[in-house]
This record gives sequence, C-alpha cells and structure tokens, in this order.
Amino acid sequence: METSLPPLLVEIGATLEEAGGLLQYALVFVFAAIPLIEILVVVPIAIGLGLNPIATGTVAFAGNALSVCALVVFHRRLTEWWRARRGTDGSEDGGRYARARRLWDRYGLPGLSLGGPVLTGVHVAALVALFAGSRSRAVVGWMTVSIGAWTALLVAGSVFGFSVLGLL
Repeated sequence: METSLPPLLVEIGATLEEAGGLLQYALVFVFAAIPLIEILVVVPIAIGLGLNPIATGTVAFAGNALSVCALVVFHRRLTEWWRARRGTDGSEDGGRYARARRLWDRYGLPGLSLGGPVLTGVHVAALVALFAGSRSRAVVGWMTVSIGAWTALLVAGSVFGFSVLGLL
C-alpha cells in the first residue's frame, strides 16, 4: 500500500489539529523524527495551524536531531555486530556502497549535511556519511548544525509566508 504525499500532508495536519495542548507539540516531536516527514513538512504545517513558532521549531529540532543521534548509535552497534559475525562491516558489498562513496566524494560531510534535509532527508544523508567512513561525532555535529539551520529557516519562512497570506 503506497501513500502519496498530499494525503499524507492532510493526515498530518488533521492529526495535529485534532490534538490539543501539549499533545500537539509531542506530535510535532514525533513527526519530525520520522524520516519521510521530518522538519520540512511538520514545521510549516504546525505553524500554519497556529502553534507557537518558537516552541514548534524547538520541539521539531529536538525530534529530528535526536532521531539522527539514535540512527548513528544504532548504525555503530549494527556495524559492530555484523563485523563480529561476518568479519566485515558490510559496507563494501554491492552497489549501495559505491553510490554512497560517489556522493561522499562529490560533496563531503559539510555539503551532504547542509543539503541533506532538502535533497535526501537528514536520515539518509547521515547514513551515507557513516557508510562513507565519517566519524560518528562528526556526522552528529554536522547534522545537528544542519538541522538547526534548516529549522530556523523553516520557522522564519513559515511565519513570514503565513503572515503575508494573512493566515497568522
């Protein structure tokens, strides 16, 4: 069963609208942590529904950043388990590693981190960086900076856009 983007956006908006009070912000946190949705979707929807922009940005940033940190920790443990079981980290197998390596060679960690939220999603960008051999701390650091910058831009852009439209 495949879900197209517009119904998904309506569903997120409806879910946020039906919730009340702190539950709305908890849902913003959860939606920001989900790879398909992330901050690019949830921040404008939440602000458009009238949630406080600063609180929305803070909670969305926390949800997205913490899920990336969890992904990095999970990746490290899975790689260690795989290495102990098979004697290799598995990253050299197949075409996926080659594609990740080409992306890495072209953009590096800073470019991948800053462009990742828009180009691939921050979770995919983090995985590409990890498979390309970046240190976990560097990935977490660059991804956190990127998520913070994109969250600030999204909050400011959403507030400005909705106020120009007379919706705020």
